[in-house]
Amino acid sequence: MIDLRRLRVLRAVAYYGTVTAAAESLHLTPSAASQQIRQLARELDVRLLEPQGRRVRLTPAARGLLAHADVIEAQWERAAAELHALGEEPAGELRMSGFPSAMCRLLAPVAGALRAAHPRLDVRLREAEPADCYDLLFDCETDLAVVEASAEAPARGDQRFEQHTLIEDPFDLVVPEDHPLAARTAIELAEAAGEQWIIGPPGVWSRQHVLAACSAAGFGPNVTHEACDWTVTAVMVSNGLGVALVPRLAQFSGVPSIRRLRITGVPVPSRTFLTVTRRGATGSPAVRAALDALQVRAKETVG
Repeated sequence: MIDLRRLRVLRAVAYYGTVTAAAESLHLTPSAASQQIRQLARELDVRLLEPQGRRVRLTPAARGLLAHADVIEAQWERAAAELHALGEEPAGELRMSGFPSAMCRLLAPVAGALRAAHPRLDVRLREAEPADCYDLLFDCETDLAVVEASAEAPARGDQRFEQHTLIEDPFDLVVPEDHPLAARTAIELAEAAGEQWIIGPPGVWSRQHVLAACSAAGFGPNVTHEACDWTVTAVMVSNGLGVALVPRLAQFSGVPSIRRLRITGVPVPSRTFLTVTRRGATGSPAVRAALDALQVRAKETVG
């Protein structure tokens, strides 16, 4: 019989790409992780890994085995969820993770509501960027994450995760209060083609949103300033340094002299929030309660 612990090591190597990174995620030494892979290969009488520069490459046999391993892991999550479902109400520890906007507008309010509604439920929050949220889920260090959809994230059909759209967060055009457009409540993005723009620097996800939105509107923005933080962006706008596209759920307080304008026309730029769990885990009463509460909160927030 295959040792499931060795399968988990192989899954970690496939996920992280190196034995060293896989070992770190499993709290093993690299030599111990390598030994587990070698023993699994001997048990099955197949070769599982091949060297590829400083990394390793999975053999066809390993990929075939991983397809079964992902199914086994998901089934184990379902079994654990069914056992916990025997209780009368959500109880025990529930760990949730998300990036700053998701934490402020969704996860923190939901955590408070869950703790009030279910006294036996111990809710723990952890701020983390979307890519790190997937790692935390894979390593069983969080149970539910709210992330922003991106091309770099695991595909929706990835058998290790269950991902569902939670909310679409549209972008607004933010302008100084003395700007000629400030008296308006809505604008087509092409009308701001001649403005000076404040966008994220290269490598920041928001930059791609803005560039894609402007391109779809038929122009390239005249980028004069760059900022990562939404509050910094808002302060720049308030000082007349340019205009910016800012997600509606992004929070910044204490920034005077700015106006938000809704974007009309097609397309309206937006970002997509996803709920992500390990596949098979949604049957847990605690996870189910959190997902339901997030749906309610999302609808209230959009309204």
